[in-house]
Amino acid sequence: MRIVSLCPSLTELVFDLGAGDELVGITEWCVHPADRVGAVEKVGGTKNPRVERIAELAPDVVLMNEEENRVEDARALSRAGVAVHSSFPKDTQGTAEMVRSIGAALRRDAAAEQIARDIEARSARVRAAARGQREVTWAYLIWRKPWMSVNRDTFVDALLAQAGGRNVFGARKERYPEITTDELAALAPERVFLSTEPFSFKPEHGDELAKATGLPRERFVIADGEYLSWHGSRTPDGIDYAERLIAAARS
Repeated sequence: MRIVSLCPSLTELVFDLGAGDELVGITEWCVHPADRVGAVEKVGGTKNPRVERIAELAPDVVLMNEEENRVEDARALSRAGVAVHSSFPKDTQGTAEMVRSIGAALRRDAAAEQIARDIEARSARVRAAARGQREVTWAYLIWRKPWMSVNRDTFVDALLAQAGGRNVFGARKERYPEITTDELAALAPERVFLSTEPFSFKPEHGDELAKATGLPRERFVIADGEYLSWHGSRTPDGIDYAERLIAAARS
């Protein structure tokens, strides 16, 4: 089978399903596994894939994500006669179902089932452990200039919510709303998670926000964006990571 992946988390999943040798194209942003992606041809970015080159590679399937990739590129590939598998999980159960679906498409059902069951088992354990625990309020920042957060219709929210957290910007209409430091100060979440992607927050940004909001500096914590926003084979560890973040805030 010949596979093209246009989403970094799906590229990692393909390798973990044991189909990495069948990849003939990936994006410039596909960085995991670091010791293997270098050998695969890069076919552009997630938002600007080289559709003509992908068609020339004659893949049996192109893996895409509805948020990471553009619908016009999916349509262009379909018009070129290329089969597209598109997914958009927003929580852990949706991710387990996606893994099974991709496993079936790549003829890696057994490996996919193992990952999917791990996702479901860890999610059930985390939800059970969170019952009766004190809720932890949080905000998750993904960008600076302007400051941007996430609402409850996001994968990040799903992971942190099932661990017992409540997103102070969860009710916002936009999935990735712009916010102000005044709003952050007024809502005063117990934790402000500063993501390592898409903006790579550093400790000095926590210093900046603590000064701007007047909130205690210890509330601002760097959070691994790959664990909290990559859906696929990284999700089991992401579930545990989210639980640790909320538990640390609660204690």
